[in-house]
Amino acid sequence: MRIDIIQGDITTRGVDAIVNAANSSLLGGGGVDGAIHRAAGPELLEACRELRRAELRGGLPVGAAVATPGFRLPARWVIHTVGPNRHAGQTDPALLASCFRESLRAAASLGARSIAFPAISAGVYGWDARQVAEVAFDTVGSFSSSGSGGAASDSPLEVVEFVLFSEDTTAVFRTVFES
Repeated sequence: MRIDIIQGDITTRGVDAIVNAANSSLLGGGGVDGAIHRAAGPELLEACRELRRAELRGGLPVGAAVATPGFRLPARWVIHTVGPNRHAGQTDPALLASCFRESLRAAASLGARSIAFPAISAGVYGWDARQVAEVAFDTVGSFSSSGSGGAASDSPLEVVEFVLFSEDTTAVFRTVFES
């Protein structure tokens, strides 16, 4: 599995799936979540409302992931995951790892060959970018060696991108990746 680290706008990536660092309501917000909702168009909000009505009445739990179509995005799918919020006492790295793992599983189950991640929980949720990068790379590495629950060949994923908005976060991810 190839890993790319890119500074840019995740909403413009021509991958099969992009990951949305969503809040549990799935109804949009700030940062990456707001940018994805704006770029995907109002159909994304309606799809998220339908998920809330049908199967996620209490919202999406921290560490879980669920997919919707990408609508007006270049990506075919949006995989929504709720990262842990350090400010709310959610400091267990296993919760953060679950976001990456469950997003990879969702992408593999859709048949996606490429996926783009933001720096989940770095930013307003208070996680240090270095720790996010370490958890992300460990989780992707474990997933690529074990596949989606079986052999690595079980997963169609070939490319994982980390698309980071700021120069500083991009530099941190590159440093961690190279070490």
